[in-house]
Formats: sequence, structure tokens, C-alpha cells
Amino acid sequence: MNTQNAEFLKKSLLNLGFGEKLNAELDREIEAKTPEFKLGLSHEFNQKTVDYTLHFKAGDNQDMYFFNKYDANIRHENDPEKDVSQTFYINKGNGVTAKEAFNLMEGRSVHKQLTNLENQKYQAWLTLDDQNLTDSGNKKIKHYHENYGYDIEKVIAGKGIKELEDPKLKDDLFRSLKKGNAQQITVAHADGNKKYFIAANPQFKTVDLFDHQMKKIKREELLGTGTKTAKSLKSPSQSQEESPKKKQSRKSKMSV
Repeated sequence: MNTQNAEFLKKSLLNLGFGEKLNAELDREIEAKTPEFKLGLSHEFNQKTVDYTLHFKAGDNQDMYFFNKYDANIRHENDPEKDVSQTFYINKGNGVTAKEAFNLMEGRSVHKQLTNLENQKYQAWLTLDDQNLTDSGNKKIKHYHENYGYDIEKVIAGKGIKELEDPKLKDDLFRSLKKGNAQQITVAHADGNKKYFIAANPQFKTVDLFDHQMKKIKREELLGTGTKTAKSLKSPSQSQEESPKKKQSRKSKMSV
């Protein structure tokens, strides 16, 4: 067995959020020189179960193995018709993590460092395109390049968000949002602090807003609080009127 190759694969699994549970099974398949094999495991996020199937394939001389892609499926045991599936591709051990895959499949956006065709690194927000599918039925991935002009820090600056007043909480907030999480915030109002959840929305250069039950908040509801702070926070109801006109660069391609 190529020990160096096996260790690289294990490190990739760890970095991608799959942990170390598959290591022993991975070693057995490599030692058996299985030309192509799949490994499966499940995670639970936000009380939802996600099943993952990881695909491995040997190179031409079977001395090297490659982790090329994984399938993710959000399972709804009581209503299988609501199940959501997507395949995510891996490039040299890098790609969308297990949790980021869940967030993308839930309709949120993830911020990643990617590599274009000229092997240049760049930053981009990713979202799954529900309207456009590949020939295999996989949702295509939309890219919002850094030149697109979406800066989530500027979007929520000056909105009375208490977490922005503490450097550590601020860093944790933006790190979580960039991973595609819906993150709780505390907003100062005239009648006291109120809790919301926000998620990045690069397409409309804003943030989506949710209440404590994760129901989307309409703009009218926010205006009903009667505070300037609430008015300044945008909601998903401001849809097409704010659709950006600037086109993305076609040169950049995702390599994950």
C-alpha cells in the first residue's frame, strides 16, 4: 500500500469534514487493490440527516488512489419526496466540505477560495442553481466572483448588530456566514435587543433575514418595529428590484 497516498486521502477526508471514521475501511480497500470503491457515512445538521457516498478510484497502475467526488443526500424520513441530492467534486483534496454541502443544498451560499483555468486563486460565493441542471441531473453552481462586488461586511455594517462590537464575535459571525450558515445576531432596538438569523445572499448583494423559528422575515414586518435599524436591514422580499446588472467574469471556473 502506498502509505503516503493513504495519508493524503485521510487528511483530505478530515479537512472536508468527514472525520476519521472511514480510515480503517479506506485502508482495507486500498490494501485489497480494489480498482474502484465507495465509502458511506451520515452526519446530522440542524436535526436533519445527510447521507454521504464518497467515490474513490485507483490510477492506471493502481499505486495511487484518488478521491474524486461525493454524493450528498438530505434525507426526510417522513416525506422522501422532499429528499435533496447533489454531487460535489473534489480537486486535489480540496472542495466543498460536508457542512458546506448541506448549507448549499438548503439554499444558502458559501464563500470559497477557488482556482481558475490559469491556476490562479480567487474568492467567490457559490450557490446551487435550481433552474439549471447538468445532463446527470446535478444542479449547476453559480459563481459570484470577488469582482462582482458583494461585500457582506459592508452590507451589515452600521445596522446595530451587537456582535460587530466585539472583535471575536465579529470574526466568528463572518466566518460562519461564509461557510453558508444561517447565523444568529442581536439587533439593538428602541424597545430592547431582538434576535434574528441572517444568511448571505450574494445574488442580490444583501442578507436574508429569519426569525427565531427560521421563517423568512418580510420587510413590512421589520418596518413594523418602528426603528431606523430595522429599516436598514434588507429582506428577501426585495427580490428582482435589486437584481445586480453587472455580469460576472466568464474566465473563472470552479475547480472543486
